[in-house]
Amino acid sequence: MSVESTLKRLDGLVVKQQSGFFWVETPEGDFTSQIRGRIKEEASRKVRKEEEERTDLCTIGDRVTIEVQADGSAVIERVHPRAQVLSRASQQGGRGTAAQGREQILIANVDQAVFVFAATHPDPNPRALDRLLVAAEKGKIPLIRIVVNKIDLAGQVIDGEPTPSREDIEAIFERYPRIGYPVFYTSARSGEGIAALREQLAGHISVFSGPSGVGKTSLLNAIQAGLGLRVSEVSEATTKGRHTTVHRELFRLDGGGYVADTPGIRGIAIWDVEPMELEAYFIDIAPFVKDCQFADCTHTHEPGCAVRNAVRRGDIHLERYKSFLRLRYEIENSYEDWV
Repeated sequence: MSVESTLKRLDGLVVKQQSGFFWVETPEGDFTSQIRGRIKEEASRKVRKEEEERTDLCTIGDRVTIEVQADGSAVIERVHPRAQVLSRASQQGGRGTAAQGREQILIANVDQAVFVFAATHPDPNPRALDRLLVAAEKGKIPLIRIVVNKIDLAGQVIDGEPTPSREDIEAIFERYPRIGYPVFYTSARSGEGIAALREQLAGHISVFSGPSGVGKTSLLNAIQAGLGLRVSEVSEATTKGRHTTVHRELFRLDGGGYVADTPGIRGIAIWDVEPMELEAYFIDIAPFVKDCQFADCTHTHEPGCAVRNAVRRGDIHLERYKSFLRLRYEIENSYEDWV
């Protein structure tokens, strides 16, 4: 048998990727692997010429089959179908949906998305949160949590200016538990909410996402000592410049499961959503659509619009409706305003 001969075939989880290499965790250990050329060739034949239809062949969270060679090297023989993803449109050559060149998958097969915002400093941005929720719903992520961090700063005086009270902060986020998105109020400094959040992460493949400055590193360190620092090092490496090697990684949790972080983002460009399908990803709007008078109702001006009637009754929160309108406008006009 030559040194190139296959020693064994193993199924595993991609826990890290960097510069064309993939670290695959298997029952028999971790293997650094590359994608077999045949997979790349097959994908190339399937991809249409339009730039926007390209996507990542393999990423963290993917379930794969590798072939381990006699010399210890490994190649990814198969990437198994993805159950769910968190992705965004990667802009190329301009702004807006018309310039979105490809789908960038932040993580595959994630079963829980944790969207982290600060209670203050920086102020929370519900419209940015609504955009993340749409991306998670489109990616079919079954568990979606919202974390409001730095809650210990509520009602304090910082740099001579008072911060919003806890009641004011909770009033901003009260709309989300009503429609099925649990909200956790946390403080890495005081420890509030940490145990409950740690319990939610156990046994899941989770991704943390949210704006810069919301305290994700401190939060992760509170959940598991040293975790935030490791995640922060990876995040910083991916944001130093467009030519920097992209490094993404899943981190194992002591309580079971994994967590991945995404670099601090100001917003997210939704991948491949048409105006008429956006309503399906607003879970509080979707149930009313069937009762609209017109099948092609845009929910902006038409008579007999059940969505607008629901807004008037208070069954749909006005600010959620405004988020829907703004995102629909961006999609229709191929313009990305990010927030």
